[in-house]
Amino acid sequence: MNTGNITNWDGNILDIGPIYPFVGWEGLMVVICVIFWLGWHYLQIRMENRQHDAEAQKLRQGDNLQKAIAAEHEPQRM
Repeated sequence: MNTGNITNWDGNILDIGPIYPFVGWEGLMVVICVIFWLGWHYLQIRMENRQHDAEAQKLRQGDNLQKAIAAEHEPQRM
């Protein structure tokens, strides 16, 4: 990207013009990023809830929950 031929740094920055691409699009880019961020969190929460429900259903079958609780509370020797 070429920002112009700058030979003297004592000049006014407004005379040079834009020094980065998409000048004026900052607000729209922030809105797009916030929408993407919120959408990602929404999808992540849905996937984690599905996984949690599947694991809970697996523990509810038979005596799996009692086995898991018993294994969790067994004292461990060091």
